[in-house]
Amino acid sequence: MKNINLINARKKKKLTQDELAKMLGYKGKQSVSNWENGHSTPPLAVAMKVAQILEEDVSFLFGSYVQDSHTDKKEVV
Repeated sequence: MKNINLINARKKKKLTQDELAKMLGYKGKQSVSNWENGHSTPPLAVAMKVAQILEEDVSFLFGSYVQDSHTDKKEVV
């Protein structure tokens, strides 16, 4: 399911997927695209940086789940 909150927050800041990805240290937009399309979630440290850049709450952007690592999803309490 698409992450509408993340998509709208990024667009509100007038950032492309590629621009946001590069601000996070990624080479291309694929990770941001995957998060927005609901294929994956970022690791907690990255999710926090996304929230800071977009000036939104982590739970608003990603719900109650983010990845503890690149493979495991974990509930944020």
